[in-house]
Amino acid sequence: MAVNNGDFVRVNFTGKVKETDEVFDTTYDEIAQEAGIFDENKTYKAIPIVVGGNHLLPAIEEAIIGLEEGETKHVEVDSDNAFGPRDPKLIQLVPMKEFKRQGMTPVPGMRIQSEGATGRILTVNGGRVKVDFNHELAGKDLIYDVEVGEIIDDESDKIKSMIELHYSNPNVDVEKTEIDIVDGVANIKLDEMAKFDQQSYMDITFARFRIAKDIWDNIDGITKVNFVDEFEKREESDDEEEDE
Repeated sequence: MAVNNGDFVRVNFTGKVKETDEVFDTTYDEIAQEAGIFDENKTYKAIPIVVGGNHLLPAIEEAIIGLEEGETKHVEVDSDNAFGPRDPKLIQLVPMKEFKRQGMTPVPGMRIQSEGATGRILTVNGGRVKVDFNHELAGKDLIYDVEVGEIIDDESDKIKSMIELHYSNPNVDVEKTEIDIVDGVANIKLDEMAKFDQQSYMDITFARFRIAKDIWDNIDGITKVNFVDEFEKREESDDEEEDE
């Protein structure tokens, strides 16, 4: 069975800058380690997407249409269809006093957040700091090696895949999610850890709309998504009692 637009699939990929062959992202831990970009807080495995759902660059999603499970494709994406051209207006001079006000010592290469945008400090000269707010891959042509790992058919598995995509948390087992679809309504009851772990609960609260939108936009017949919260008193384990 070949991949079609709107399909739920799992893909592996490695992305490189075309000019330098530098790896900037991958789903393979071995490649991440070899490239010096390994992140111990990241899980390296095939990621779930909806083809045409803008979960990856549109050029990549379009390129895998027609592939079958296990097939790979080499995709070249020019800068205009990747992260766009570099915009000189996004390179700004920021007074040093703004950093001192926040107790920061700026150095070249440091990344900062400002009004929701991420910038990288280029230079520090006296009382002025030059910051580049362009995406780090702006203006660069990219190449991707993409593999279709699995085409997901089951509706409950499709829903779980969107939870996995938008709510990646090592403390929560997505497979323990309970899915009940009745008369166009998908009722989702998450693994208990998503409720009792405070950070997990905050994360899923913010992710709910994105999960719901991908479900009702891409699964025929589902028009409503409910997240079911049930709280029961938990019995303390012997270990928890000893900690007290």
